[in-house]
Amino acid sequence: MANDPYRQLPDRGRTEGGLRSLGYIGVETRRLDDWADFASGLLGMQLVDRRDRGFVLRTDERAARVLVEDGTSERVAVMGWEVADAEALAALAARLSDAGHAVAPGDRDLAERRRVAGLLVARDPLGNRLEFFHGAADAPKPFVPGRAISGFRTGSLGLGHVVLTARSPEAVIPFYTELLGFRLSDYALRPFRAWFFHLNSRHHSFALIGTGADGFHHLMVELDSLDDVGQAYDLAQLDDGRVGVTLGRHSNDHMTSFYARSPSGFMIEYGWGGRSIDPESWRPFECDFGPSFWGHERAWLPLDKRAEALRLRLAAAAAGRRAPDFVRGDD
Repeated sequence: MANDPYRQLPDRGRTEGGLRSLGYIGVETRRLDDWADFASGLLGMQLVDRRDRGFVLRTDERAARVLVEDGTSERVAVMGWEVADAEALAALAARLSDAGHAVAPGDRDLAERRRVAGLLVARDPLGNRLEFFHGAADAPKPFVPGRAISGFRTGSLGLGHVVLTARSPEAVIPFYTELLGFRLSDYALRPFRAWFFHLNSRHHSFALIGTGADGFHHLMVELDSLDDVGQAYDLAQLDDGRVGVTLGRHSNDHMTSFYARSPSGFMIEYGWGGRSIDPESWRPFECDFGPSFWGHERAWLPLDKRAEALRLRLAAAAAGRRAPDFVRGDD
């Protein structure tokens, strides 16, 4: 596809934004008890600081990775992106402001609630609230999972990745690439349009899907053991309607995962075995052989797109497409 305009995305005046990883997300919900059971009992996150208005979830040594608060809607209310220090935060604030985006400093109360040293607040072109922060606090005690799991793969890779849906992804991409410094990992045009972007050696920390509607699609968290994922899949199937996407393996980041519907409706991808990349030498490509090698039946797709996804999986199988059985490198 020599004249494919999507191939030009990585070179559109990209500015290094100083972002390191996805640090946290905040969830607004009317279903605090359901969220507590889901996050602890199925996902294995550690629930701490339970109060009437919400609670905090841990996945590692950090004091807060998911902040769940009582509210009037069911949504991801904020995505928090980490930068190196106060100087990097100030540079980012100036860059956003110079480009015409409203930026507000987070006050001391908000910083304490987020367990960070400092932060600023902005919004992306879709209206999503973004918080950029530095100085995340570690918890005073070791991480204790909510159920028997080996642990989450985080560290320099961050909490995981987030995926948004957009009516017009092309209108959103320049904000994330040119202002925030995300780099394109790969993209796909079938059975739906999707773009995947990295900040570090995790294949992608952010992605956009062209679905015809603006929204939050899923958060991915990665486990240290494939058995953690398989056992969670068994648990999820005990709850009717909990599985949103069946167990499968992605063709671009090689993640073996399934997707669980959260109490708020958006999904949590629960995976293992995501590939590591070299951010400096990586070259983006079109993933034109489907989003998954096998599995991943997507109930959220319309029937014609589900049929197309199946055809792509079967064609990949007939062609003998494979990924390494173990793809983890040094982070």
